Amino acid sequence: MLKLKVKDVMNREVITVTPKEDVVFAFEKLMKHKISSLPILDGDKLVGIVTATDLGHNLILDKYELGTTVEEVMVEQVVHVSPDDDLTTAVRKMHEYGSDDGIINQLVVLDNHKLVGIVSDGDIIRSIEV
Repeated sequence: MLKLKVKDVMNREVITVTPKEDVVFAFEKLMKHKISSLPILDGDKLVGIVTATDLGHNLILDKYELGTTVEEVMVEQVVHVSPDDDLTTAVRKMHEYGSDDGIINQLVVLDNHKLVGIVSDGDIIRSIEV
């Protein structure tokens, strides 16, 4: 695992939304693709991220008004890694920036401020040779 880089295990086909996407449609996209987060792009620029947990929880509690967009609820400070970071760095960031005792399940991968992939805890676990 120590020799592997983020680029060796990341998913290059990242599903994203725009800032004006309705939260209901964003949540449907998360469920359809069975993913836990959606990076938010304004053109080519990463401007935020939303998670299935946050959207689903708030939708169930009916906290959103009709027409609420992801830009109104997104996290703007997105934790990210570089394609050339080793997996230990990715795991450390997942733990360090997680809430309470949890971890961040996915990290966006940026290369020169451009979104090039996403790496999940599952990607890292699958890469470990047992």
